[in-house]
Amino acid sequence: MLTIITILALSAALVIGLAANRRRHARGRVGEASVSDLISPLQTLAVLLVAFVIVVAAESYGTAGKAAWAEAHRVDQLYEVADYSPEPQRERLQAAAVCYARAILAYEWPEMEESRRMAPEASVWSSDFRRHFKELARKDASTFQLLVEADDQRSAARQTRLSQASPAIPTVVYWFMVIALVATVGAFAFGLPYKRGPAHIVLLGTLAALFTGSLLLIEDIDQPYSGYIRITSKAMADTVDDIGEDFVTDHPGRPLPCDARGTSTRT
Repeated sequence: MLTIITILALSAALVIGLAANRRRHARGRVGEASVSDLISPLQTLAVLLVAFVIVVAAESYGTAGKAAWAEAHRVDQLYEVADYSPEPQRERLQAAAVCYARAILAYEWPEMEESRRMAPEASVWSSDFRRHFKELARKDASTFQLLVEADDQRSAARQTRLSQASPAIPTVVYWFMVIALVATVGAFAFGLPYKRGPAHIVLLGTLAALFTGSLLLIEDIDQPYSGYIRITSKAMADTVDDIGEDFVTDHPGRPLPCDARGTSTRT
């Protein structure tokens, strides 16, 4: 209903304006609007639209980066807090943390942009966390609470990371912006004086290049994990190396229940 009212209101404004313009000309009031007067509102619309979309895309990019870092940090924290747990939960939780980080890095991260779903190879270990938490709840309530909080934050960061893989700018908004910028550049080109100098062409080319660059930048940062300015998996890779080395030191000679890619080796 709101869409219909909007279309009807703008259409009525256009018809009434043209009718008033014709009547004004019939009475001899022929003050003409220059081309620049007509281009100015279009320019303002295009600039405001680009600014708005860049802000939205940048916020989404920033949220994606924070989520990737937060997840890696919480996995590392979970490993460290598990150090205060009694055996055998201590070793099992720390092993699950190492395997979870490996699986995220090997399976979920590469496919995130396409599938935007949780990799089952990593979810096996997050389920393992909860199973060990239940065992630990009967032995050490204080450590249990700290581990549950760290795991909740890890899970929330993982969900945010996956959700931010989807474009924040709706397709219809992006193409509306493209049309507005194309119309603006075309209007400026149409409004160039007949006797134009090289400066006019240079400035018009600069304007077109800036608008094109803005569109490419928006498209790139709206794909935070796959664009040229993408967020890498470095934070999780650092965590894998860090807690992997810690596990070897803390549990010498003890094997992990997964391979180098985090795939479970348990039968």
